[in-house]
Amino acid sequence: MTDTPVNPAEEAAAKSWEKLKGALDAGDSFVFEAGAGAGKTYSLLQTLDYLIEKRARELMRRKQRIACITFTRVARDMILTRTDSNPVVYCETTHAFAWDLMRQFKQQVREAVLSLDAWSDRLAEVEAQNTLEVEYDLGHRVIEHGKLSLHHDDIFPVLIRLLENAKFRAVLTSRFPIILVDEYQDTDAALIAALQRYFFGVKGAPQFGFYGDHWQKIYGDGVGMIEHPALARIDKGANFRSVKPVVDGLNRIRPELPQIERDPDLPGMIRIFHTNGWAGKRQTRNHWQGDLPADEARAAFVRTRAALEALGWDFGPEHTKILMLTQRALANELGYGSLPGIFRYNDAFARKSDPHIAWFVDQLEPAARAFEARRFGAMFEALGRRAPPVNGAADKKRWSQTMARILEIRANGTVGDMMAHLLATGLPELPEDVAKAERKLAAPLAEGEERSRRLVEIEKLKAVPFTEITELARYHAGTSPFETKHGVKGDQFENVLGVFGRGWNDYNFDDYLRVARNPGAVVNAAAFERARNLFYVVCSRPKKRLALLFTQRLSDESLETLKDFFGAEALVDVGGLL
Repeated sequence: MTDTPVNPAEEAAAKSWEKLKGALDAGDSFVFEAGAGAGKTYSLLQTLDYLIEKRARELMRRKQRIACITFTRVARDMILTRTDSNPVVYCETTHAFAWDLMRQFKQQVREAVLSLDAWSDRLAEVEAQNTLEVEYDLGHRVIEHGKLSLHHDDIFPVLIRLLENAKFRAVLTSRFPIILVDEYQDTDAALIAALQRYFFGVKGAPQFGFYGDHWQKIYGDGVGMIEHPALARIDKGANFRSVKPVVDGLNRIRPELPQIERDPDLPGMIRIFHTNGWAGKRQTRNHWQGDLPADEARAAFVRTRAALEALGWDFGPEHTKILMLTQRALANELGYGSLPGIFRYNDAFARKSDPHIAWFVDQLEPAARAFEARRFGAMFEALGRRAPPVNGAADKKRWSQTMARILEIRANGTVGDMMAHLLATGLPELPEDVAKAERKLAAPLAEGEERSRRLVEIEKLKAVPFTEITELARYHAGTSPFETKHGVKGDQFENVLGVFGRGWNDYNFDDYLRVARNPGAVVNAAAFERARNLFYVVCSRPKKRLALLFTQRLSDESLETLKDFFGAEALVDVGGLL
């Protein structure tokens, strides 16, 4: 039996692994660049297994560990599970890792915080600032009872200040001689600049390994590409996800990192739908310029979906993902179109950062569905500690009545009706942050006082039909075929339909496609990169079939680019059929 790779993708992966092992053995820092579908996470786990085998005893004897820094808690938990929580591996999110390092340097942390502009107003009202104890528990800025709680956004500026301290750098190096960073492209750019300044190419510094793909940097503050003479670059030219037609398209989009598919004989499909044949008047207002009117855009989507179904596409959520650009477009499609207009930030409902939304979606809705199905154990499990104990027939009757009323409000009432019921009955018990906000909302305003932004948002939320909350909960449960383009990074699906229009000033895909084949013509590099990376993320999600729909008018140059990427035979004009 031999170790000969069994397919072209595995052969390409084996070559990159040999280069990676060479860097690990030599103690060289490196950037491991793995395009979409290449198996970047597999390579990171492969690295950890190799280091555990080769160096675990040595490191544990020296009371040292391998740091593995992730972008999300989900990634952290997966890595800990896959490495059996080996004690030589310290795996945490970037923020948690930074705070674990900093908390030992209390005085330096306090001094750094006192210098932050974001704290100046709050600190001006506090006596004896130098006695404040600094903590990072709440994730937002609070000063109470002699304690200062840091915001998530404070962590990196404070860490960067501490990196100026030679003793701090020595402690970091002593604890973690090897530091591996997952999804490096999303790491804070200012933090990477500090690491470059103090560690890259410096004798005795930790060995750094950066795993990621700078073409998948789609979030605001990420560093994107990392280049430095002290960092070796290792490319992984494999694609284990997609069939050859999709991989061929990706290679034309990104020729500098060619990938090899797993099986060249597997069939696939690419269709590119555009609406240039539509003769009506397009939108002209600000960032909607060039897009179809809303009704026509919807009609184009319906026609595109019908055409794909005729080609054998199954649009069940387990087979196909439909990717929209904005949360507003997604909300309109899924039935909670009021929410984007209420909250200043989409994260409030899209990532459940608003406590009211989180309570409704994560606890009340699952409890209501369980009660409806007469699964009473699951109902109380969903409510958790918010469910007082049931001690007899009277309690059972009370719970039954209150939950029955909740079902009525879900179907026919507003969020305000629901809150009034919950506050009146006390069942289920509200989380403290929700209850506190409700108390503030009920309190009369002092003369000249204005409500906070959050309280104003809650007031507006109460006018929304509760059915919108139910639809939002269904979206979060993953039962919808729709998602935003930003929301699917790292995921893969059998089929993908990406809908490209306007509606967001940060993205103009016609501008990107027009100059994609001629980077020298790029005027706004940041805008070009944003659109290019998001386009690449969409095109690299499918395993078998990819379709794109452009509702904005495309220039002749853009159409030629699409032909170059995917072939002229893939283009279909649905505009003339609207």
